[in-house]
Amino acid sequence: MPGMTEYDATVTAFLGDAQLASGRRETVTRTLEDRYPADLGAILVFDDATGRLADLDYWDAAKAMPAPSAGRPRLGVKAREVTLLPRHWDWLAAQPGGASAALRRLVEAASKEAPDTKQRRDAAYNFMSHACGDRPGYEEALRALYRDDDVGFAGLIADWPADIKQHIARLLGGG
Repeated sequence: MPGMTEYDATVTAFLGDAQLASGRRETVTRTLEDRYPADLGAILVFDDATGRLADLDYWDAAKAMPAPSAGRPRLGVKAREVTLLPRHWDWLAAQPGGASAALRRLVEAASKEAPDTKQRRDAAYNFMSHACGDRPGYEEALRALYRDDDVGFAGLIADWPADIKQHIARLLGGG
């Protein structure tokens, strides 16, 4: 997808403690439909950029595609209100393509930057809140996570399932 980094466009699926698939949303959807059709209701899918639960469309996308139509394709543009100071509007108006094009370029550039430490920690928290809330040491592990106590955090999650620990490490940028 244009404007999305590989990190933003990926999801990871779990059934209980086992990681079933990880990768681009479309690929994971097809994998789950093909390999785990009876378990689709119990599988939890997490957005790798945010750690939040993600919804997948479990249906054959090819059948649902509308017939190609003539004319300009719909771009999915949404009109929203933006409040800026007059000097900001003046600067935007002076940019090539006008205010909208300049804002799109700025958002695209910012979205391609690697997630910062806070974003990665928040993604790990979001994942842990859904997948690890009943595990021993969960609350203490969260406190260690937000204290940046890497050694304490690692010790508190040491007995957790390997797939869970690996995904947390990946969300935190460690693998």
